[in-house]
Amino acid sequence: MNFALILFLLLVVTGVVWLLDHYWLKRWRGADRPEPWWVEYPKSFFPVILVVFLLRSFLVEPFKIPSGSMLPTLLVGDFILVNKFTYGIRLPVINLKIADVNEPRRGEVMVFRYPENPSLDYIKRVIAVPGDQVTYRGKRLWINDREVRLVPDGEYNYVESGLSFVSAQRLRETLGDHEHSILVQPDVPAVHVSGVRLFPFRDNCAYNDNGFSCKVPEGHYFLMGDNRDSSSDSRYWGFVPERNIVGKAFMIWWNFDDLKRIGQFIN
Repeated sequence: MNFALILFLLLVVTGVVWLLDHYWLKRWRGADRPEPWWVEYPKSFFPVILVVFLLRSFLVEPFKIPSGSMLPTLLVGDFILVNKFTYGIRLPVINLKIADVNEPRRGEVMVFRYPENPSLDYIKRVIAVPGDQVTYRGKRLWINDREVRLVPDGEYNYVESGLSFVSAQRLRETLGDHEHSILVQPDVPAVHVSGVRLFPFRDNCAYNDNGFSCKVPEGHYFLMGDNRDSSSDSRYWGFVPERNIVGKAFMIWWNFDDLKRIGQFIN
């Protein structure tokens, strides 16, 4: 469901009714006659919808985390806020950028439209930016032939959907200015080659049973989940075009199961 489009259509409908009443209907029915319901309700909702539309389109937008692909950084059920202008000002609905602000940086957590189905929003971490050579072999990451620093940080256990118990290694990873936790399962391959699709610029990548290496094309980004072995990401469906960017995730504003997470900033 395209909520932005629905909100825009509601804004147009209520706005048209408000304009018609202001410039024509009010005079036609006379000042002593009450407003019909089909005028009263749209006029009442129009300013509320307008404020919500502007806030959601240009400032911040709420999202809910639906899966464990970003564990341990983001938990299933976290409600997060996304900064809509960090990566440029975009027209609502069509997502066309009209003004540059900042470019995505390695290590930032980004919400974007899933390349294979732009009606879906995904959230992953920016691993590589245009022009980078990204290599992931043996659960180790290299950017432009420089190995990304990893520090062991104990174990992390959780229950996956379907009540499957998972025991993973927790590691501290430093990408750019961002230090964050990732999870790896030593017995799981770095990439399931059979699951790799034919995506645009697929020829920029080389895969084998131990991992892959990709050259990120201009205007595109390479993203992965922090839960490395339980994430559908750029390893499988390819690069994220700049036009698909929604915004930068920056804060957890609610979690029904863990109130201590409220107000935590996303690193």
